[in-house]
Amino acid sequence: MANDNAEWWRGCVIYQIYPRSFQDTTGDGSGDLRGIASRLAHVASLGVDAVWLSPFFKSPMADMGYDVSDHTAVDPMFGTSEDFEAVVAEAHRLGLKVIIDQVLSHSSDRHEWFVESRASRDNPRADWYVWADPSPDGSAPNNWLSVFGGPAWEWDATRRQYYMHNFLASQPDLNFHNPEVQDALLETVRFWLERGVDGFRLDTVNYYVHDRWLRSNPPLASSVAGTNTETNPYLYQEHLFDKTQPENLAFLKRFRALLDEYEGRAAVGEVGDETRSLQTLAAYTGGGDKLDMCYTFDLLGPQFSAAHIRGCVEAFESTVFDGWVCWAFSNHDVVRHVTRWTRPGGDLERTAKFSIALLSCLRGSICLYQGEELGLEEAELAFEDLRDPYG
Repeated sequence: MANDNAEWWRGCVIYQIYPRSFQDTTGDGSGDLRGIASRLAHVASLGVDAVWLSPFFKSPMADMGYDVSDHTAVDPMFGTSEDFEAVVAEAHRLGLKVIIDQVLSHSSDRHEWFVESRASRDNPRADWYVWADPSPDGSAPNNWLSVFGGPAWEWDATRRQYYMHNFLASQPDLNFHNPEVQDALLETVRFWLERGVDGFRLDTVNYYVHDRWLRSNPPLASSVAGTNTETNPYLYQEHLFDKTQPENLAFLKRFRALLDEYEGRAAVGEVGDETRSLQTLAAYTGGGDKLDMCYTFDLLGPQFSAAHIRGCVEAFESTVFDGWVCWAFSNHDVVRHVTRWTRPGGDLERTAKFSIALLSCLRGSICLYQGEELGLEEAELAFEDLRDPYG
């Protein structure tokens, strides 16, 4: 457990709670905020320092809540604002910090900001999202791709322009080159600070800023050589221009300045970059004027060997000097590591015990995914039992 001071995040243990699948108190099959409050005593008994709550904001749920339609409202499926306040109060009573997700890079296409933005080219929020004219032949402005497959551009017949979406077409990207957008987003962050949260997990933090000249990404060398075996075309490009832009550092400094108005607040960023993850982590967490820590996907994949783990740790130690990492083996984005890393017929319990012991030994902070303390493996559900949008 970390020390109770302004740097409580350094060396802390965070317990991630995915509200929808944690604890249901209404019988509707989905977890809720009251369910979280009822189980916080168990979480505190583990000796962790903080809980991270995945999105509970108002959303059409096209991407499990990462398509936010109101940044300051609780979605009714999870409860009310009063229920959230009860979670914070109970967590603080038990000595737990509360970290909540902040989805700032994009919004739902049902967000009032986007509804206004797409209505015309000259309304007050016309430039709040990434809009671009088509190429002369009517095709997309460049070759950028969505993480989920297909082009990162969607045609809008009303504006007769394309809008950018790094993820689903229903998740348009906000335009961080517009100071008004940054101001509006920081006000939503302040809203939650005023309600007692102790920190934030910044979703897709390196996706905030795009290249203002909309230059196309080059292919990866392996793509040119014909040796790329990835099944997602997104992984055939070197993503030099659609994310991880240097201008992002200025926004993160603004974000840090806001947090510093409140005592003991912290932020952890999610870095999704296939080739520059540690360099990005170092840039975002170094200097003490941006994020406190970041996590990458280096240990969230299928590789599980002494050589791979040693390579990741040594790369971190040689690249990230005054920055800080938050290690994780499992989260909501990946198959649970007990399942990923255990060969068919292997000893699941042994994998679970070894991996959590290893995680606890790494220099940095760590994040446990709900159920990791129990050694849970990936659940196998019948199709008719699925409750997610894709099911």
